[in-house]
Amino acid sequence: MPSPNPPFVTRTLPYGTAAIAEAAALIAAGACVAVPTETVYGLAADATDSVAVAGIYAAKGRPSFNPLIVHVTDVAAARALAVFDAEAERLAAAFWPGPLTMVLPVRADSGVASLVTAGLTTVAIRVPAHRAMRALLVACDRPLAAPSANASGGISPTRAAHVVASLGGRVALVIDDGATKAGLESTIVAPGARSILRPGPVTAAMLGAGYAAYVGDAITAPGQLSSHYAPSKPVRLGATQARAGEWLIGFGEVAGDDTLSATGDVVEAAARLFEALHRADASEAASMAVAPVPSEGIGVAINDRLGRAAVR
Repeated sequence: MPSPNPPFVTRTLPYGTAAIAEAAALIAAGACVAVPTETVYGLAADATDSVAVAGIYAAKGRPSFNPLIVHVTDVAAARALAVFDAEAERLAAAFWPGPLTMVLPVRADSGVASLVTAGLTTVAIRVPAHRAMRALLVACDRPLAAPSANASGGISPTRAAHVVASLGGRVALVIDDGATKAGLESTIVAPGARSILRPGPVTAAMLGAGYAAYVGDAITAPGQLSSHYAPSKPVRLGATQARAGEWLIGFGEVAGDDTLSATGDVVEAAARLFEALHRADASEAASMAVAPVPSEGIGVAINDRLGRAAVR
């Protein structure tokens, strides 16, 4: 059997008919390609092809116990892969297409490769809103597994250039459709338990009464590793001024070498977070510091990502 991750000369194509057609052909041949979503850029492959999915793990250097999110075109396609209860139906009607992932019981006849679910009895599933990912799903006519398009544990990519910097030579194609809108990975929930497995753009208040953060050590969904989204340099949180040798990422009244939002807007901060971390990581400073961000609304998700980035 050939290696699932042979060496590539990574090409970048602007979003359009030609780029989608080439990406679909690569996926049909068992390869993986990078494509933007409304959250971050994803590394997509056929979710029903175990060798193709292995290519995702190989390109990212991702632990095999960390499951992947499956992207589909609509709720009907999601129902073919997972068992929906009334709460899952409510969330789908409210938030799909969009940045919400639901972890649901996987159907025995789903056809999803076991590597996608990491051996669990559940599958993480989402209907994305971004035009590039939706066009690719239609062109491929199959579910696509698509974690963030970066080396495992690294800073998630919000631009095509971030993908090339992290995975250049490991993937054949990157579809460039500019910066992503949300800038943070999707919210992940377990509807049956009213549990938020990973905070994101869809906040607890938006989800409705009864939803609370997951408490436990088991890996039940993507993005739950304690060390994740990590730059190559040490990260200090809660900083109000820079120390010697630090690159300071500010917020609100705390100015710095860069800022998440000069006006203290947490939505703007979420969209700028990973791009700011990329700039800090590329700077000549030996380490970086980040100003306090309030844990309100999407600020909960920002602090989740920052907390994991700071674990070494």
